[in-house]
Amino acid sequence: MYLSPRTSVNQPAQALGNPGMQRGYQPLYHLDIVNRCPGCGKSHWHVGRFSAECAHCETALPLAMVASQPMQPRFTEHFSKTAMAAYSDMAAIRKAAEAGREASVKRIQDWIALPSIAAEDRNMAEGAQYMADLAKDAGFQHVEIVPTDGHPGVFATLDAGAKRTLGIYFMYDVKQFDPPLAAAIVDRPGFGKAIMGRGAVNQKGPEATFLAALHAIRAAGRKLPVNIVLICEGEEEIGSPHFKQVATKPNVLAALKKCEGIFIPASWQDKNGNVSVNLGSKGIVELELVASGEKWGRGPKGDIHSSLKAMVDSPTWRLVQALQTLVTPDGNTPAIDGWFENVRPLTAREKALIAETARNSDEAQRKAILGVETWIDDLPFEQALQRLAQEPTVNIEGLVAGYTGPGGKTVLPGVATAKIDLRLVPNQTRAEAERKLRAHLDANGFPDVEIRVGGGYDPTEVDENSRLIRTELATYERAGITATLNPRLAGSWPGATFTAPPVSIPAGHFGMGHGAGAHAPDEYYVIESTNPKVAGLVDATMGYADFLYQLAAIK
Repeated sequence: MYLSPRTSVNQPAQALGNPGMQRGYQPLYHLDIVNRCPGCGKSHWHVGRFSAECAHCETALPLAMVASQPMQPRFTEHFSKTAMAAYSDMAAIRKAAEAGREASVKRIQDWIALPSIAAEDRNMAEGAQYMADLAKDAGFQHVEIVPTDGHPGVFATLDAGAKRTLGIYFMYDVKQFDPPLAAAIVDRPGFGKAIMGRGAVNQKGPEATFLAALHAIRAAGRKLPVNIVLICEGEEEIGSPHFKQVATKPNVLAALKKCEGIFIPASWQDKNGNVSVNLGSKGIVELELVASGEKWGRGPKGDIHSSLKAMVDSPTWRLVQALQTLVTPDGNTPAIDGWFENVRPLTAREKALIAETARNSDEAQRKAILGVETWIDDLPFEQALQRLAQEPTVNIEGLVAGYTGPGGKTVLPGVATAKIDLRLVPNQTRAEAERKLRAHLDANGFPDVEIRVGGGYDPTEVDENSRLIRTELATYERAGITATLNPRLAGSWPGATFTAPPVSIPAGHFGMGHGAGAHAPDEYYVIESTNPKVAGLVDATMGYADFLYQLAAIK
């Protein structure tokens, strides 16, 4: 920020702690440089004909080109009472966040080092207790571990005596992992230094960053502007089969129903700093299809020598034939009987939002990250994004039968298993999908193929005019981040638990920063950004803090 001589200052310079102002210098906005706000230090401005106003704290500065011209009106910066209070809070919170950065990094690393894996029943009790301890450490007054018929959940409340309440959803479980778990700090070209390990971005890194915001607000001696309800589960990665038991526990349900909305922390800024605000997400059913000689009444009950195939049926081929009936020959479109009868087509508004997303996205970058060269059916980017939002899918996650180790082992397997996920769109439901899959297999001659459902949830939809979504957009705007509305996240999470009765509140995703590689061996979360367009750990922490203040203030 350049300072220019002036004769008077029409603002409380002492509150800003700016010695230049106290010495009789006037800050001016220069069009040809990056200008830092003297109030909050941010660089996002609304520029008018004669002055520029900080998009974050409302500080107004005269344009240098105007102030330098004689006989022109002189415009002086001003602070509203709200802006002064916000500046005072946010400046102190940032200082605390910076001071607590190393503790925040360690919090993420230590959490990653504890692999809580529901699919393997690994460290689940320990994971729940660890989550409860994290909540207590962040200032939640009431924390309880909630038993279920499966793995436990965690419920916590932080009462700040505020008028509004925000819900936060956490998951403490992760997918099965490939090394490493060390949570080492690595360099990610184009982004900066990152923590690598299972759960880094999905979801321990963003969740710990939200907790860092609570730590910073408390360390700064500030009072939370909203009350917080935290609900956490340990089964998200297996389809949340028992999460509804947590959410509908009487005291939990009563707390959730007071919330303006609920979000799961996320870190989805791309290399250009842009984000998408999701207005819903696809549903999912995770299941196994199992073909066995014992259930079929044909083929062996266990593995036998492959030379006997000439006279013995194969359960593995039986499964392959059943799988072929589920999709069109190219594997791209579900062919389950009646699958599309309740699918709601995209609205004109949703198509317009997708078109905007396509214009603001880097298609080449997305392809590079995914390791693909073309979209399905060689579709143009916008049409591919439409299909991503619109189409339900049948996906094979894995196929297991017989021997899969090094070399050959001449066996005819007695059991074959396909791990499947079904992605659902409005107005499909999980119950409908399970029923139609069973009816389809029976009608096509495969009554013996077993369906073993692991978990799942319905699709979600959120009104873009809800206070939750408007707060997300306002917070991104204040941070100078381009945010586009996305009709539907192609991934799935148990948001339907919140958007559907009996809870019935808006649910979504929010956060700044960047991470990628969820479920992959190179999963990472950026903590020290070298990309000026992407938030590092401290800026992401401040994003959550600002969200709380925005939610408290927004009409």
